[in-house]
Amino acid sequence: MTGTTPQGQTSEREASAWVRSMFGRIAPRYDLANHLLSFNLDRHWRAVTVSRVREILKRPGARVLDICCGTGDLLAALSGEAAGQVFGSDFCHPMLTAAHAKLAKRAMPSRLFEADALQLPLVAESLDLITVAFGFRNLANYEQGLAEMHRVLKPKGVAAILEFSQPRNPVFAALYGFYSRRVLPAIGGALSGSRDAYEYLPESIGKFPTAEELAQGMQAAGFRSVEFLRMTAGTVALHIGVK
Repeated sequence: MTGTTPQGQTSEREASAWVRSMFGRIAPRYDLANHLLSFNLDRHWRAVTVSRVREILKRPGARVLDICCGTGDLLAALSGEAAGQVFGSDFCHPMLTAAHAKLAKRAMPSRLFEADALQLPLVAESLDLITVAFGFRNLANYEQGLAEMHRVLKPKGVAAILEFSQPRNPVFAALYGFYSRRVLPAIGGALSGSRDAYEYLPESIGKFPTAEELAQGMQAAGFRSVEFLRMTAGTVALHIGVK
């Protein structure tokens, strides 16, 4: 467990600044690229995530935060099921602008704020549920990210981390690796105008902890009843932990 290490960046501060700038550049075409490059499977992965936390979402008065919310896809899915309040945070302003527009188009409340997931402007034990979809991998310090998630959750609060992972089947892993290293950067770069962003994606996945290692990291941060669900041949994993 360390943190994201974009090529050429030598410190957590540099890594964080690079990631913020990169997401700011690709924000306008982010949704299109995501849906196309994942063959629309990203919608299924988010739907599974919502189904796994639906019990909390349905509680009247439950307070939910989706960190690294990006353009707001998971945030909107959570809001559509929630009986309480759902908030979204991100440290990239252009992403929050896109999320605001998406929520407004769907006539959903826009409870957004700009913040670094490593230092949330929230009091301890203030949330019932905290989620993150494909954003945890981009944190400059994974241990600090887990500690912050744990800090802001109430006792028995739940953390849900949806993130890319590594396939276990060696044949599929080879095919997936070819797609990630060769096809994804070409298409993602053409769609977004930022090839380096989509070269960073497979690189960051390859460096990210395995599903087992992330589960161990959550346990070390104080989470209990940690479990994970692999999806799409192990390319994605949903981790759930309870404070």
